[in-house]
Amino acid sequence: MPEGDTVWQAARRLHEALAGKALTRSDFRVPQYATVDLTGRRVLDTIPRGKHLLTRFEGGLSLHTHLRMEGAWKVYGPGERWRGGPAHQIRLILGAADRTAVGYRLQVLELLRTAEEERVVGHLGPDLLGPDWNPERALANVLADPARQLGEALLDQRNLAGIGNVYKSELCFLLGVTPWLPVGALPGDRAEKLPGLAKRLLEANRDRPVRQTTGLPRYDLFVYGRAPRPCLRCRTPVRVADQSDGSQERPTYWCPTCQTGPAPAPDSPQRWRDRYPRRTD
Repeated sequence: MPEGDTVWQAARRLHEALAGKALTRSDFRVPQYATVDLTGRRVLDTIPRGKHLLTRFEGGLSLHTHLRMEGAWKVYGPGERWRGGPAHQIRLILGAADRTAVGYRLQVLELLRTAEEERVVGHLGPDLLGPDWNPERALANVLADPARQLGEALLDQRNLAGIGNVYKSELCFLLGVTPWLPVGALPGDRAEKLPGLAKRLLEANRDRPVRQTTGLPRYDLFVYGRAPRPCLRCRTPVRVADQSDGSQERPTYWCPTCQTGPAPAPDSPQRWRDRYPRRTD
């Protein structure tokens, strides 16, 4: 699942490549829009909304895309080799005179009237990288269900938009609690820090090619992807286990010494190697 900073970067690439230009190529490779041709329409802008992308065209049309787990937008110059994946994974090509945007493995792709955008993004909570950011509302949303696990509440885009599995693990580490802690058990002083800390992490990384949460020159992340390597603070082996995001299980990393609260038994070392990414730093 992409993080809000990844989507923000994708929106910027699309905006810089196409905004203000008339399309010279429009190629939808999904059955629903196989006959749609946007050639000649001017692209107005592309904006991120949480983990959603909205590309607007003159005439009141918007393109809504979502990367989900495997999707990507790539931008190429004239004559540049396309390296985003095999041709059969391309879902959409939008080209201008000097740039071509190619959407690979897009799990959500739909055209709608710009006036109807709220239908697809209106359910989202305050956007950590958006103009609607409201820390008080975001925190109230997270705390609304005291029995819910903190990690699951952070991934719920209806509470606040932009946190994915990486930031979930890193935020919980920085707050000193496990992702399985019930929201109602989160100490008040740490709850107050949560919205501001989440925003600072995403803002610090929206322009970075490599995500960084530690501030350390040799290490990018505190716990995500590091099991069973030692914690950067206490040297206890980092652990990993699945946690639901409300629809499926996600690998979740934590330090059993630095983070307090309930936690499941860690997966076996063999399962670590087979199922989860491992960082080399």
